[in-house]
Amino acid sequence: MLRALRNLARLARIGWTLARHDALVLAAMAGVPPGLIRLGRRLARSDAAGRPGQRLAAAFESLGPSFIKLGQILSTRSDLIGDEVAGDLALLRDSLPPFPAAQARAIVAEELGAPVEALYQRFADEPVAAASIAQVHFAVTIEGEEVAVKVLRPGVVEAFARDLDLFYWLGEQIERLKPSLRRLRPQEVADTLAQTVQMEMDLRFEAAAASELAENFRGDPGFRVPEVDWRRTARRVLTIQRIQGIAIDRREEIIAAGHDVNLILTRAAESFFQQVFRDGFFHADLHPGNLFVAEDGAVVVIDFGIMGRLDRKTRDYLAEMLVGFLTRDYRRVAEVHFRAGYVPETKSVDAFTQACRSIGEPILEKPLNQISIARLLGQLFKITEQFDMEVQPQLLLLQKTMLVAEGVGRKLNPDVNLWEMARPMIEDWMIAKHAPDQRIRDFVADAKENLERIPRLLAETEKATQAILEGGIKLSPETIRTLRGEDSNRVPWTLVIAVVALAAAVVALAR
Repeated sequence: MLRALRNLARLARIGWTLARHDALVLAAMAGVPPGLIRLGRRLARSDAAGRPGQRLAAAFESLGPSFIKLGQILSTRSDLIGDEVAGDLALLRDSLPPFPAAQARAIVAEELGAPVEALYQRFADEPVAAASIAQVHFAVTIEGEEVAVKVLRPGVVEAFARDLDLFYWLGEQIERLKPSLRRLRPQEVADTLAQTVQMEMDLRFEAAAASELAENFRGDPGFRVPEVDWRRTARRVLTIQRIQGIAIDRREEIIAAGHDVNLILTRAAESFFQQVFRDGFFHADLHPGNLFVAEDGAVVVIDFGIMGRLDRKTRDYLAEMLVGFLTRDYRRVAEVHFRAGYVPETKSVDAFTQACRSIGEPILEKPLNQISIARLLGQLFKITEQFDMEVQPQLLLLQKTMLVAEGVGRKLNPDVNLWEMARPMIEDWMIAKHAPDQRIRDFVADAKENLERIPRLLAETEKATQAILEGGIKLSPETIRTLRGEDSNRVPWTLVIAVVALAAAVVALAR
């Protein structure tokens, strides 16, 4: 009860802020009665201008760090909020006024156990960037290395903890009051935000991400990751090599420096392909402010707070799906979805093939340089409701990253398609994946994974059996409603009988 009252009070303040910005679009989507929304607008006397997504972005900025991050997460969920609102939220600035340099110095000294002067020859008082979670200062170490020092914002951990509890509570209420939205997993939005924030709140995790990405590209002259200074890195402080270069969207400057933009674009496409398909570990915040071209023409990436992971099977499915679309083999695309378990077996493969064609043809009919694989995936996610396809959060993050990467590619060379450049690499990778020796390795890896699961499954079975012996079988009210046929997805009575019979057999054997 106390949690509900606390969150309701916080929600009232948030609602007032949203109303002042005329940004109640999410309330309308969540099913809040139109009369209440109109009343809120009237009481707030809002005169905000702009599209709904722009007004929502402005409201999130005024609500602070947690809501800036929430807006960035929601920008990947066009299936929830629509393309226009998602596009406006994608432009949400992750910036706040800087906190005083004296506080930054105090945090560095506390975290690293030594005065700033003992660690750095020079530590700039003016930050080069101030974001919602941390700010960055340029510095020079005692050894003379030029570095960038990222310092966590004071009080940000407590602020996020308070708002995360609210987001989880809201997710619970939405799922309870709007069962039709369960398929979209609203609580997973909170989960994604929580995981992202958890990683960003401990800068050692970001340092580890940078280190892993650097290791994956060791020996690759075309892609570079700055080196982490682990001696000067702790939970609230990250020290990393300072990079020198031209922002990747400054095409004229890149050309003036003597670089070949097509070669730069090729390197960027190859590195992203390798991150996604070869390693299953990719930089998920590839906006132009995080990508630079070094003096030797290498692509350099910074800021490793948001990273994505794809397991081996998901990478296989994704590659086959993309090749299917690019070759217009829509049956193959549909079959991949069924094989991956993304679409229930009860649905029609033929109907889903037709749906894939309806998505692919309008996009693939465009001139090559206008084809957007990211938008194609976005359209694909839009048909999820019709086919009861569960949302795949890891693919939504990838789709957002692809969209940004395509935008960067078009700024470098509007006449070149990023994914047509990557297509030969994807096809070669798939050929290699289906080679006999690789298939044997994959089979062994699957077998090992399944064997490792057996002890856990046995332990869970033993625990379930013990629970049956001690207290019988307890069903939740929701399960009982489902068994009675009150849910739209009615469970066959033959299955109910089979479950009861199996439980009885377990009890009998245990005795």
